[in-house]
Amino acid sequence: MRPAATLLLILSFAFATAGMAADNDAAASAQTYTTIGDTTALDADQPTVLITGANRGIGLEFVRQLSERGWNIIATARKPAKAEELQAIAKDYPQLIVEELDVVDHARIDQLAEKYADTPIDILLSNAGITPRYKSAFAKVEGVDWDMARSSYEVNAMGPLKLAQSFLQHVAASQQKKIVVVSSKAGSFELSPKMPMMYSYRASKAALNMFMYALSFETVRQNVIVTLLSPGQVNTTPGFKMKGSIEPDESVTKMLAVIDGLTAENNGQFLDYEDGRVLGW
Repeated sequence: MRPAATLLLILSFAFATAGMAADNDAAASAQTYTTIGDTTALDADQPTVLITGANRGIGLEFVRQLSERGWNIIATARKPAKAEELQAIAKDYPQLIVEELDVVDHARIDQLAEKYADTPIDILLSNAGITPRYKSAFAKVEGVDWDMARSSYEVNAMGPLKLAQSFLQHVAASQQKKIVVVSSKAGSFELSPKMPMMYSYRASKAALNMFMYALSFETVRQNVIVTLLSPGQVNTTPGFKMKGSIEPDESVTKMLAVIDGLTAENNGQFLDYEDGRVLGW
């Protein structure tokens, strides 16, 4: 092939590739997300909390209890249209805004940060997570599901860090200045079960703990408190209750008492839901 023809072919391919990339960017920017509620209903005189994974379990209970306090709540869920209990609360409580969010969608997190750029976030409450399935929780190393391992890391560890990255300035602009992350004793080398189980979940929570511990050395410069909480063994699976587990209302009531009492000394700490005692890593 002649040099001129080769150059023409290369340029044609480059333009075509650029066009495809532009089309993909346009498609991404054109994607629409569900919002339930009116942001103008937020009360500037009340604290504001952003809660991820608010459609069920612990997240939903945080919504219930904080709505009773009269707080502004930005609650996120992957599928708001199917979050019937969350919708029911929003129907009766105008200061609750429901936003569609999958925490692995970093572009969407950035969109929300831009949307609420002028809204100070008193408490950034990172709750969304993947929990182990009961049947696979006790699988030995040969039974590790690598797709689940990757998903657990992306959701349980990277998601909260990205959320903190995008909303740190919102928190710094608030009165309370708190980033609270729901973790687990399963991610602690000291406190986790001394047996081969929950490989993916335990590793993802250990990574989460380290991400937030590292972050605490940055947040201190802005007087922002980042704290991890163990919620206890909470019954969040309908129709199934593990021995010794507690209900979400008990866990959340006690976690809120700990959150209310957080001080600068708790920056970078891992605390228990019951009494706020420091837990081992």
